[in-house]
Amino acid sequence: MSVGVIGAGSFGTVVANLLAENQHVYLYTRSDDTAASMTSSRMSAGQQIHDNITPTSNLPLLAQSCHLLFPVVPSQGFKEMIRALAPYLKPDNIMIHGTKGLSVKKKGEKSLSSQGLLQREHVLTMSELIRRESVVVRIGCIAGPNLSKEMSQGLPAAAVLASRFDEVILEGQKALKSHRFQLYGGHDILGIELAGVLKNILAIGSGMVSGLDYGENARALLITKGLSEIIHLAKALGADVKSFLGLAGIGDIIATCSSPTSRNFTVGYRMAKGESIQQIMETMEETAEGVNTIRIASGLARYYNINCPIITTLHKGIFEDLSLEAGINYLMNYRFSMDVDFL
Repeated sequence: MSVGVIGAGSFGTVVANLLAENQHVYLYTRSDDTAASMTSSRMSAGQQIHDNITPTSNLPLLAQSCHLLFPVVPSQGFKEMIRALAPYLKPDNIMIHGTKGLSVKKKGEKSLSSQGLLQREHVLTMSELIRRESVVVRIGCIAGPNLSKEMSQGLPAAAVLASRFDEVILEGQKALKSHRFQLYGGHDILGIELAGVLKNILAIGSGMVSGLDYGENARALLITKGLSEIIHLAKALGADVKSFLGLAGIGDIIATCSSPTSRNFTVGYRMAKGESIQQIMETMEETAEGVNTIRIASGLARYYNINCPIITTLHKGIFEDLSLEAGINYLMNYRFSMDVDFL
């Protein structure tokens, strides 16, 4: 049976090419012209696509032909996508997403804009959004150190596939098995999703430190103390700490906080070199999820009264015009307490 990938961006194309080593794949894009171009050129997001891939812009065809679906679209377009797909889905479909972002309900957006506060009940992970907007029950997510540029070159990589259902993990591992991609399993889907999302905050901060030429010691300080903050925040939201100590947490942090090919690292680096966040977002080819994640995390931390000086400082630097140098100086003079206080 065919497998479907929704989203023909860089990581969606990587996933499609991996899947195509084992079965036929439909790669969905919204544009009829883009699907036609991909079919004729055999290229997607700058990558050559496998012979087993059929580009399509036909959602009903995708849903009818594919039992197993991999949505890989930016979080801001995820709700629109799942609502368009939902009428064609069945309860026995399996969906494994690869989106590292969060969705905020309208009531939460209003509170976040007016008061800077955000409650957990107003925030949805992508798996929660799938459950809310469709009949699909068996849901999973993939997270880990998966830089698209490296994976598109055939370099080895690994990730964790999290789901409450063993069947989802086994189906996903079978579909994605490859000599160049190792896929581990886990059951804490909330923790894995939050680890993949929140680590983008640290990637932006790491890019800023690099752009300011503050050195590796400062980068290590920011990453280590930032990890403590996102773990405290995730615990308040119901996640397991262990999920942050594996591939989706520390593994992804190592990759995205040190690589210039990371979109979120690039945002921080360009800001440190003097560009405004508006200039950066308008000129990036693909979405850097970390910018919106900082906004959401800051609202959650304030509502639950969690001390997150790094997240707060990054929020002020991006959304409130605090100079990056002043922010770093503030953090260097901040009185942190215990070194490891989240275990």
